Amino acid sequence: MRIGLFVPCYVDAFEPEVGIATLELLERFGLTVEYPYDQTCCGQPMTNTGCHQEAAATEALFVKNFSGFDYVVAPSGSCVHQVREHLTAIPQTDEVKAVRAKTFELVEFLHDVLKIEDLPWAAFPHKVAYHSNCNALRGIGHARPTELNRPFFSKPLNLLKKVKGLEVVDLTRPDECCGFGGTFSVFEPAVSAKMGYDKVTDQARAGAEYVVSADSSCLMHQKGCAERLGVPLKYIHIAQVLNGAAA
Repeated sequence: MRIGLFVPCYVDAFEPEVGIATLELLERFGLTVEYPYDQTCCGQPMTNTGCHQEAAATEALFVKNFSGFDYVVAPSGSCVHQVREHLTAIPQTDEVKAVRAKTFELVEFLHDVLKIEDLPWAAFPHKVAYHSNCNALRGIGHARPTELNRPFFSKPLNLLKKVKGLEVVDLTRPDECCGFGGTFSVFEPAVSAKMGYDKVTDQARAGAEYVVSADSSCLMHQKGCAERLGVPLKYIHIAQVLNGAAA
């Protein structure tokens, strides 16, 4: 199986270790993983601000880079949601539709496509609060949102249960947005910060040592909020935990 690895802009710039962990984790399962060197953004920042046509060149390049793979995998629910649901500034050719359909976020790829049952190398003996990114939760179906009266399921928690020594603590409001919201945090900084403070306070109250998420953008925002509040929480991407991060 040939995999195209898409690394989001903010991971490349601020958390490159998340991209490395994703690559190493996929290779542990015997997959052939390639990283197209001229990849750039998926177009989400432009689309989120209503600049759809301005995203066209970026979208076309994404399709050009990833059209030859069996799957495209990225460690970001928000970017994958953008590709699958909003990559519409360019003509919807068969090639474009195929790339959109075969683009998966890391957790759902491991859970739904590879159907991983065991992670023998992974141990993380810590109390962990899991943060559900809004786009991953409601956009691509990572888990059941608490506002829906449906049977509970959670793909990231199912994977974390396979990590030795890891204990998940319960948050009071597990599905509440942390306030990052991409460009929302730029245009509404005060509201964004207050939402982040509320989230961090809930995590600390639950007794978490670490906060784990499938999106580095949310973790980056919450880490900044925790530092400003003086709360000694640590933040780590789920790719690093599943890949056997030593912590």
